[in-house]
Amino acid sequence: MPESDLFAREALVVAQPKRSRWRRYTGPALAVSTVEGTLLAQVTHTDDTRSLLTSVSGEYVVRIEKSSRFGQFGPVRFRFIDATDHEAGTVDARGPVKTGQLSLRTAHGRALLLTRRGLLSTEWQLTESDPHRSPAPEVLGRVTVSTVDGWLGLQQYAVVTDPRLDTSERRTVVTSVICLHLLRRPPDSSSTPA
Repeated sequence: MPESDLFAREALVVAQPKRSRWRRYTGPALAVSTVEGTLLAQVTHTDDTRSLLTSVSGEYVVRIEKSSRFGQFGPVRFRFIDATDHEAGTVDARGPVKTGQLSLRTAHGRALLLTRRGLLSTEWQLTESDPHRSPAPEVLGRVTVSTVDGWLGLQQYAVVTDPRLDTSERRTVVTSVICLHLLRRPPDSSSTPA
C-alpha cells in the first residue's frame, strides 16, 4: 500500500495487537488500522531508540528515531525518516510529564501541538497554538486513548483529523501517536502509563 493511501484517511486506529496471556508475544508492537478494523500497517521496535512503521505487505513507510540528552529526565526528540531517507517530521516532548503536550513539526515545516486536555484526560487535541494559553484555538484533530485489554493493559488510540490536513501532515500526526505510545509505555517496560 502506498504511503499516500495509508495517510489519506481522516480516521485511523493505532493499537497494541491482542495477544495471549499465556504465551510470549512476538508480533508487532502496534498495528495501524481503519476504524472498521482493516489492518494497514505495523510498528516494530528495533531497539529502545528506533521503531519502524511498515505496510502490511512489508513495505517501509517511516523510521522513528528517538534521542534524549539526559535520559528519561530530559527532553525527548523523535525524528521521522521516510522511505527516501529524508526527514519527514519531528516530535518534541518536554517537561516533567512528557505526555502532557507534544510539539510536532511536519515535513513542510508546519508547527502543530498535540495537547492533553487535563492530567487525567484520555483525549489529546491537535491545534496550531497552545490551548492552555490561547482562548480557543481551532481543533485540527483528536486522539482518544482507551484500554482494549484491562488484564494486559493494551492500549488503543483513535486518531481523527481535520479533512484540511494533507497526507504529509497526517503522517506526522499518526507517527506522533506512535511516539506518544512510546512515551507512555516504552518498549520492554512494565511501568504504568503516564
